[in-house]
Amino acid sequence: MAAFTWGSLLRITFFLLLIAAVVFGFFTLPVEKILKDFLLWVEQDLGPWGPLVLAVAYIPLTVLAVPAAVLTLGGGYLFGLPLGFVADSIGATIGAGAAFLLGRTIGRSFVVSKLKDYPKFRSVAIAIQKSGFKIVLLLRLVPLLPFNMLNYLLSVTPVPIGEYMLASWIGMMPITLAFVYIGTTLKDLSDVTHGWSEFFNYSLGVYHIGPSCIW
Repeated sequence: MAAFTWGSLLRITFFLLLIAAVVFGFFTLPVEKILKDFLLWVEQDLGPWGPLVLAVAYIPLTVLAVPAAVLTLGGGYLFGLPLGFVADSIGATIGAGAAFLLGRTIGRSFVVSKLKDYPKFRSVAIAIQKSGFKIVLLLRLVPLLPFNMLNYLLSVTPVPIGEYMLASWIGMMPITLAFVYIGTTLKDLSDVTHGWSEFFNYSLGVYHIGPSCIW
């Protein structure tokens, strides 16, 4: 029991430090410039590998619970609607799967400790036992919780990862398509990354506000 307790404590401490590092970094580093440089690199240097690299970039952002809307807009801007949608859709799904697996394994204790902040999610967890695919699909279509938080909360439910991935992929398609289309209408990479910091701050506010304002 002592080993389990210390292990849980270490995992929770690791997650808290990771979150603190991410928040500190995004408040102190020139994130908009970094994202713009990344998209510029994808556009100018990667050629046919660009869509794949863009999709893979979703993994660290999603795992770190960082809004990836810039990547979705960038997919539309760089590759157009069909290819941009495919790259963004696959990337968002893989990223969601990575966060899910992290929450189900080494991050489980941390996620469970957060469930008290979302009391209504308990009823969702119960419903998932009977209709996992349908519930996950509905939660993706009607985002009652922030996307990145939902990845982790669902990880401690009994939904199989296959159902989770398929339902997430289908459920995220409408919003992904909308963002990719918006990206196709933008004229410059600066338009893609402009306002990212404001969006990030808003997302932090949503996390901080709590369940009473998002349910």
